[in-house]
This record gives sequence, C-alpha cells and structure tokens, in this order.
Amino acid sequence: MSTSPGTTTSASRAADVLLLFSDESDRLGISEIARRLDLSKAVVHRIVVSFVEKRLLMAERDRTYRLGPAMAALGARALRGSTLRAVAVPYLDGLRDATGETATLSSLINDRRVYLAQAEGLSEIKMTVEIGRRYPLHVGSSGRCILAFQPDDVITELLDDVGVTGPDAEAVRQQLAQARASGWTASLGERQQGAGSVAAPVFNLDGRAIGAVSVCGPIHRMTPEANARHATAVSQVAQKVSRGLGWHGGLPDPATVVITRPVA
Repeated sequence: MSTSPGTTTSASRAADVLLLFSDESDRLGISEIARRLDLSKAVVHRIVVSFVEKRLLMAERDRTYRLGPAMAALGARALRGSTLRAVAVPYLDGLRDATGETATLSSLINDRRVYLAQAEGLSEIKMTVEIGRRYPLHVGSSGRCILAFQPDDVITELLDDVGVTGPDAEAVRQQLAQARASGWTASLGERQQGAGSVAAPVFNLDGRAIGAVSVCGPIHRMTPEANARHATAVSQVAQKVSRGLGWHGGLPDPATVVITRPVA
C-alpha cells in the first residue's frame, strides 16, 4: 500500500510529539508542545487526543500530559528485545563490583542516547540514572564517546542541529579527537551537577558505535587517578560487549563506517 507525503508528515509529527516526552520533560501542555515543535495548537491537540484515547498519553488535572501505560508497556517490550542490552547486562554487575560505582549501558537512538540498564554503585552515596530518557550526544562521557566514532559528516550535522557552532563546536571536536585516540572519555559535571563519569563505546558487527558502557559517581570520587583505573575496566567491558555483537577489531576508523541514514 502506498503512503502519501501527507500521511508520512502526519506520522512524523506524531512521533515527534511522543519523543518530546522522552527528553527532559515529564509533563507537557498543548502550548508547550506546539512551541517546541513549531506546530499549530490545533494539530498538536488532535495528535494528543488520539494518543490519550490509545493510552499512550495520560491527561493531568492541570491540562498537561504525561506518558501513559501503553507507552510503558511498549518501552518494556523494547528493552526485552534489545540485543545490545541482552549482551551487555551480564557484565554490568562485574563492572560495578570492580569500580564501586554505578555501571550503565546506553544505546544510540536516532540522534540521542538512551540509558538501557544500570547496576547501582556500592556506596551509600552514589549516582543513579533514569532508564529510557534521551540525552544529547555532545554532552557527557557516554554520548560523546558514541559521537566520536561517527563519520565526520554525521558529527557536523548533529552539532549543527543542536546549535553547537564556532568555538564551541571546535572544543567538542577536540574532545572527540581525544576519545578516538584513547577509546574512552570522561566528564565532570557536564550533564548533571556533582556527577562524574567515564565511558567507552560499544561497536556492532560493522564497526559502528551503537552504544556505550560507563561508570558514574559523585564528582569528589571521580579523580583523575580513579578515572584512569575506571577507563581500563570500562574499556575491557565495552570490548567484551562489542565482541558479543560481532565486532572483533580494535577501535574502528569512523571514515570507513557506512551509514545509510544519519545516526538512526
């Protein structure tokens, strides 16, 4: 059955509305959704009403909306079906035990990354992450090590899309070059104040960075000396996961990775 351009556009708009709820906002109103997506309130209202009927969204008393039980069921099913998660999760407890910090697994989803799993740290004061929330690739160690191993044209497109240009883009590119050379990257308080992390990329059969393994903890424990130790442990686990996905090389050259659509 053929699909008209209008149908495709409508489906894309509907998907964009749902994806907004997997970013930083738990609850959104019609006006806010319309503003963020540059759509009319009438269009957003029709989409939201349809999603409420299907229980993909739930209406609140203050005229905002949140993700509904149908979305929770879909998310749980997606996690169960994730090959990356199935391969990586058995290693997270060991990584947590080796470092004492919370071990996490992230996946590349479109132009963002999403936490798929975590093994919480051993200390009373520890960092935890929110499974399923989307984060930009250029901020934080997990996103940055994934972004580092994308082809240069994809990196340029992604930075442009999020408005990172000029000196800021050059600073990010220097960080990405360091990640490509070392195979890991660290961050201190970039995405979350008071938190630090160390991450290494996971590659699939074709040598594409499709995820990341990391450890994260309070910034006072993530010293340069600790990060160097963590980098060894994280890189070893990332390599094991990559092998489990079929990648048997070292660090791939991003220029040789073929992507048929931008970071999808």
